[in-house]
Amino acid sequence: MGARFSRPRLIDEHDPRYRAHVEQMKLLRINQRAIRPPRARDLFGGEAEAALRDWLAQQVPLSDRRIVEYLEHRGRQAITKYRELDAVWLPEPKTIHVFEIKASMKATSLRRAVRQLRDTQTILRMLFPRVHTTILLVDTGIPQTPEEAAAQRAEWIARRPDRQPPADPPPTLADVLANLSQVRLVDTLAELPDNPDLVGLIRFTVDDIIALAGAENLHLDWDEEEDEEEDADEEPGATDQYLYSSESGTDEEENPIAAALRKALEGRNT
Repeated sequence: MGARFSRPRLIDEHDPRYRAHVEQMKLLRINQRAIRPPRARDLFGGEAEAALRDWLAQQVPLSDRRIVEYLEHRGRQAITKYRELDAVWLPEPKTIHVFEIKASMKATSLRRAVRQLRDTQTILRMLFPRVHTTILLVDTGIPQTPEEAAAQRAEWIARRPDRQPPADPPPTLADVLANLSQVRLVDTLAELPDNPDLVGLIRFTVDDIIALAGAENLHLDWDEEEDEEEDADEEPGATDQYLYSSESGTDEEENPIAAALRKALEGRNT
């Protein structure tokens, strides 16, 4: 049986209960084993998020209330959790628009983004009759054609002749979107779907982010090892996101550190 949610609150980062939660997470982090320093790709993900949030703020008035507190029910347990939203627009009292910003070189990252937004939508519908969702995807190397995908696989094999090669080329963006019928790829905010059951998607290139933030303000020196280590369904900076906001993170992709922290928090809240 999946999780059930109740008692949501949309708050800002100054909320006293949320501040206490953040301090608790910091203490748990100190008590954990050493965490590897963020890679350049991780840092770029955070920089791209900040650049796109600034870009959004020039298009629509963004709200400071972009943290959701809620209860997650599993069996007889009810656990207080916090979900940090990348950007929130409140166009009218009964409508909220949530933006998920994701930088990835793999099209499959969209699947996890959609799952996250669907859970967020379920929670927020207790507060807002209309919950719109949009993904802002920063494409850091997703193959656009079957030929590009085949070339990526061939390059991987050439760099690592001693390792088992992937069975298939990485999926293109079109491949993944063909299986995500609820996602609509558009070019501008004005073209986003008006139906809350659909998820909008706007794709940005690395050059777009450079134009917004300036190359001097971005970590762009990614090495090949970093490219291969990126999880197919995990956004850059996911470790820090879980350290400071216990999302409903029970997917198989949840990293070990996040899982340990989640279990520790669940023990303190039972």
